[in-house]
Amino acid sequence: MTDLISAPGAAEAHRDDSAPTAVLAPTGAPTETVPPSTREQPLAWAPIEPSPKKRRLGLWIGLGLGVIAIGAGAASMILIAPGTTVAGIPVGWMTPGAAADAINAHLAETEVTLTGEGEGTVLTGTDLGVSVDATALADTAFAEHPLWNLGAWMGDPVPAEIAFDSAKATAALRAAVPTSFDDPVDAGVVFDVASGTFVITPSETGTGIDVAGLNAAFTEAVGEGRTTLEYSGDAATAQPAVSDDDATATASTLNTMLPAVGFYVGEERTVPVDPAVAASWLSVVDDDGQLRIEADPQAIQATVDGLPALVDRAPVNATNIVDSAGNVLRAEQEGVAGRALGDTSDIADQFADKLAAGDGTFALTVTETPFETVSLFRRIDINLSSQRAVLYENNEVVNSWAVSTGLPGTLTPTGNFKVFAHTRIQDMGCYEGAPYCTKDVPWITWFAPNIGFHGTYWHNNFGQRMSHGCVNLPIDLAKYVYDWSPKGLEVAVHY
Repeated sequence: MTDLISAPGAAEAHRDDSAPTAVLAPTGAPTETVPPSTREQPLAWAPIEPSPKKRRLGLWIGLGLGVIAIGAGAASMILIAPGTTVAGIPVGWMTPGAAADAINAHLAETEVTLTGEGEGTVLTGTDLGVSVDATALADTAFAEHPLWNLGAWMGDPVPAEIAFDSAKATAALRAAVPTSFDDPVDAGVVFDVASGTFVITPSETGTGIDVAGLNAAFTEAVGEGRTTLEYSGDAATAQPAVSDDDATATASTLNTMLPAVGFYVGEERTVPVDPAVAASWLSVVDDDGQLRIEADPQAIQATVDGLPALVDRAPVNATNIVDSAGNVLRAEQEGVAGRALGDTSDIADQFADKLAAGDGTFALTVTETPFETVSLFRRIDINLSSQRAVLYENNEVVNSWAVSTGLPGTLTPTGNFKVFAHTRIQDMGCYEGAPYCTKDVPWITWFAPNIGFHGTYWHNNFGQRMSHGCVNLPIDLAKYVYDWSPKGLEVAVHY
């Protein structure tokens, strides 16, 4: 085995492992001049140096700048433009979420220092219940002033409506300066039994610190970029939330409604409700300075329970008086449809809602039964021979009386006649040259010229001829004929 490394590229075929090893002399030196020790050292090939690595510093710098550029571009898509303010609060270079937090924090930490009464007392926005829709405002600021839009930089401020929780602010101010508060009294509405109407209880002014004014001053200070402001703690006039005019308007609504309160079937107020009863159902509530009408369904239910007895009815048939030809002479009885009330289970609740809205009418649901029409053919028969009058209805005798007709010389005329007039009372025969004069003859039913039935107070001899041609009757029976006989009723006079 040789200790020499073959030169690169030497052919394997030229190698002779059995030949003695030859020592190579340095190039250009005689072999014999090489020291023996040197000649005996094996010669090894120096390793090939690797190619130097390429420098990539420029590439890395380029990548870094690219990442920065990409990051800046991404940031521009989520940040609000510089110079943007919401209600005077800077929100530039912020995300909408961070802007909302900044707005809330700024408002909560803004301080109000009281002057005058309560001198030196400091209240924060948190104490006063300050609130604003910070999320919506921040979203608006981003939508109108995004960082990527250079034209939106340093743009117009985004306005905001800053509001106090009135109750919380008042409580905080009252605790700080109790001497400045004397509560006003709201006007009210009550029912006056004596007049049967709703009347008002008048309002009274009070004192307090003007919360609305403080809210405006707070908003102005924040808009100017300030985090502190001063405000007077002195008592100012406090107006009632419900004025006399407000109460009068509500009372007017109630008093207009009262006369019409009831349960209706069609246009008919079938079940009227007394104003005092209706008033017992109603109350006027002061709801944070707003008057509203309330109605109690349980109170209404007592009346609802009695509705069937007041509404339900059987039909009433129409009755017409007719002549022998069937012509209607008079409607004796108007027809009335029967009716039955429907489900009443929800009426009290529904009526309570209507009353609260100022409507006092409730339409009932009923089932109607139609009526029938009945015709009554009426006529009167006078028999001069028997001195008797007979009243017929549908050819059935309904009454019969003894009468007194005309004496000889003034006989009652015979024939078929029709009633043509009625006179409640009049004098008979009382004219110059008349053979008689009878004052105040009552209940006259005329059926022939100057001839009729009438009441008679000057004799009681009925069944005998006694008159000057008229048909004499007792007064009560004369009134019966007067009422029973319409115009056109047929009257037969015969022997």
